[in-house]
Amino acid sequence: MNLIDTLAEQAKKNPKKIVFPEGDNPEIAATASALAKDGVVKPIILRTSPLTLTLSPEGEGFNTSSLSPQREGIYPVEVIELAKEKERLARFSEVYAKKQETNPKIALRLCSRSIFFGAMMVATGEADGMVAGIDAATAVVLQCAGLAIGLAPNISIPSSFFIMSFPELFGEKDKVLIYADCAAAVEPNSEQLAGIAVLTARNARRLLGIEPKVAFLSFSTKGSARHSRTEKVIRAAEIAAKMAPEIEFDGELQADTALVLRVAAKKAPESKVAGKANILIFPDLDSGNIAYKLSQYLAGATAYGPVVQGFARPINDLSRGATAKDVYGVAVITALLG
Repeated sequence: MNLIDTLAEQAKKNPKKIVFPEGDNPEIAATASALAKDGVVKPIILRTSPLTLTLSPEGEGFNTSSLSPQREGIYPVEVIELAKEKERLARFSEVYAKKQETNPKIALRLCSRSIFFGAMMVATGEADGMVAGIDAATAVVLQCAGLAIGLAPNISIPSSFFIMSFPELFGEKDKVLIYADCAAAVEPNSEQLAGIAVLTARNARRLLGIEPKVAFLSFSTKGSARHSRTEKVIRAAEIAAKMAPEIEFDGELQADTALVLRVAAKKAPESKVAGKANILIFPDLDSGNIAYKLSQYLAGATAYGPVVQGFARPINDLSRGATAKDVYGVAVITALLG
């Protein structure tokens, strides 16, 4: 089984309600059908148009099915047509207006948008998580989540990570590394970088069952170069160690020192992380995004993500080029983090 198949087996043990606010998109409709068929999650799709039969994309392996829960289909998917949700819309608007102390008309206008409506379902406990973004920009998804749900305690910015699965790395088959942040936080300061590392380590442990060994990456190892950028990383590692003493952190480390035992023995012989790191924390979005794309296209790694983190409840963003298989994987991860 591939990684998503393995995670899907875990998700089946306690299927969560995941809302897809872009239910008019054929990829979303096909995925909802497949997720329900497999018993992985309890899909909820929001639609702005009347329900029709959804045909699966060729080659995806998904069956044709009616998504209507009222019909006697074999794949139960909850379908919500937004135009018919006057009572729920009024309730969400009232909750949001009171929470944010804002004008009820503004609240109503916001909650009328499908992604915001989906986020309010998560905020009020009507769904365990949300997957969106196949028809909307990342900024829109994150903004809706920030306003409707808010950040988790002691977190100042949302962030993300990628699960990078390598067919072979350093002689090890099916090697998995975690990269953060490669999609959301542009230039985190030391405190924010520490928070990203702690969240990523805890989420990686929950998802994959790994014992986190977290390397804060830099162009320097243990003072081999001095610069404000290396000092930021050193400070982040110190803060993270205080935030989560049960997790092993180290930094600043160069990438080869973090990953290669031979190099680690020379450059950082006292480190418990060097040469053994399975979570790589990049100092900024430039380095993280470049690294994950190089790993994907030059090393043949499969990138699962970005997995969004930092909100009080699970929200995940999709690429606008996402396929039904991509959506399936993100939904599984969202369910496991719920």
